[in-house]
Amino acid sequence: GSRKKSGAQHRTSGFGLECGLHGALTNSLGISGGDGQTRYNLSGSLEQTAGINRTHESFPSDSDHDAYRNKSLSLNLSHYLNQELEIGLTAMKNVGKTELDNSFGRWDPQIQTVSGQQLYSDFDISSVGSFIDAQLNERWNSRLELGHSENREKTRDKLSAEIYSFNTYRDSLNWQNNLTLDDQNSLILGADAYQDRVRSSTVFEEDSRWNRAAFVQHRFHGEYFSTELGLRHDQNQQFGSHNTWSASLTVPLNADNDVMLTYSEGFRAPTFNDLYYPQFGNPDLKPEYSKSYELQWRSQLSETSRLETSLYRTDIRDAIVADADFIQQNIGAARITGFESALQQEWFGWQSSLGIAIIDPRDRDTGHTLSRRARRTLSLDLDRQFDKVGVGASWQAVSSSFNDEDNKQPVGDYGLLGLRGNWQASSEVRLDLKVDNLLDKSFTRALYSYDGNYYGYREERRSLQLAITWTPTF
Repeated sequence: GSRKKSGAQHRTSGFGLECGLHGALTNSLGISGGDGQTRYNLSGSLEQTAGINRTHESFPSDSDHDAYRNKSLSLNLSHYLNQELEIGLTAMKNVGKTELDNSFGRWDPQIQTVSGQQLYSDFDISSVGSFIDAQLNERWNSRLELGHSENREKTRDKLSAEIYSFNTYRDSLNWQNNLTLDDQNSLILGADAYQDRVRSSTVFEEDSRWNRAAFVQHRFHGEYFSTELGLRHDQNQQFGSHNTWSASLTVPLNADNDVMLTYSEGFRAPTFNDLYYPQFGNPDLKPEYSKSYELQWRSQLSETSRLETSLYRTDIRDAIVADADFIQQNIGAARITGFESALQQEWFGWQSSLGIAIIDPRDRDTGHTLSRRARRTLSLDLDRQFDKVGVGASWQAVSSSFNDEDNKQPVGDYGLLGLRGNWQASSEVRLDLKVDNLLDKSFTRALYSYDGNYYGYREERRSLQLAITWTPTF
């Protein structure tokens, strides 16, 4: 049948302004519209903040706030050539500046630490993609996507003329075919490929590589159970060939309860950032392999209550993690065992969401807890809409963790409370007010080294954001 949507031509535009503490300011402007044949969306934004000084103890040259500025533009365009054939284009560009904390000292292209710095980074991130989507017949849909992305970065030092450039590029292709075999069986067949390149002030032994993959997935949906079985084959120029499997079984116990059992394998090749990023990359990294098992229960307890609970275990070989100094390293064998539960409940018009996560992330060779992973997290959200006015609150509690793989640098636990509200002043104008870290708690998520000691990175204390959004419709 026809996939083209019918309807009259329409256009919607929007303007947003958000301001907050520490010089935070965001402006956004967008326009979207179309008809049954053509759709478009064009938007742009400017985001900036004066930032905070995140380092308590560091070089005298670093006793400043670390600002951020980002200008972005994006475009989405699609068009039906006929009822069975659609083409599209996406484009995005971000340009900006980030001032960096200096807790590591000066580095030159040979990564030599000699003194303090005042660092900042100019970044230019862009991507462009296109697709063609064809309904070849009643049972076969085929989609081909092409893409190109660039990430350019220049790091500078206000105290010297030194400039360090690090640019990565990726060309990608994805072809996916969805085949409906009958009322109960379907297949997904396809292939994807990408080529990465890196250009930098430092010359690396490997500066380009490709990855090619083919995949197939079978789905069965029956009255008493449903299954999925998939296979993916990757061939990586730098790290060789690898097969990964996935499978799932879903059993509906009744109309309101499902039990799902899943198994999946993963292969992750280190990115060029993992391998080469200035001061934090590690060119000796090996690829990461994983196997995951999960048992999930999904239940509609009542008309106003829903519960989702899961138990899972992931075994990882050569896990890629950051050490205490944020340098990427491999861990020979790691295991993450976890329990997660989420309850959505309506109470007298209030929408609530309660979530809990308990994990045991462990280095199996040493028995230590993996770095920077909190073992317990609890969150609660409450929201209610009173006609044109909405109010809400969020609370999150995070347990302590360790900053290093030897578990000798503890990172404290913390709890955060936030409030929010909105007012739909008219059909076109909306006001939003948000307060994060209402109780002005001092907390840290990671430590940094300076002068032989470790100190906590400051996180933002109480913050306030006020936003106005205007969305006229033509």
